[in-house]
Amino acid sequence: MNTRAHVIFKGRVQGVWFRAHTKGKADEMEVTGWVRNNPDGSVETVFEGPEESVKAVIDWCQTSQPHAIVSAVEVQWKGFSGGFQGFDIRH
Repeated sequence: MNTRAHVIFKGRVQGVWFRAHTKGKADEMEVTGWVRNNPDGSVETVFEGPEESVKAVIDWCQTSQPHAIVSAVEVQWKGFSGGFQGFDIRH
């Protein structure tokens, strides 16, 4: 089943290539959506795809980012839209 997750990652998540690594993992898992830095120092994402893949990308971002230290994750599950062609880094 396909799903959509709107996720905020907090901690040391900016200035450590978090967005680029997230895009790489999302592309690898064939998850679509976007990632961007927020002014408050958090990183915001939207992931869409098979539920297992979306959960795997969220888990990877929380535990396996090479240089980040994630201290908190906020996830809101939403309905799948299918509106993304790929995974983008937003500025």
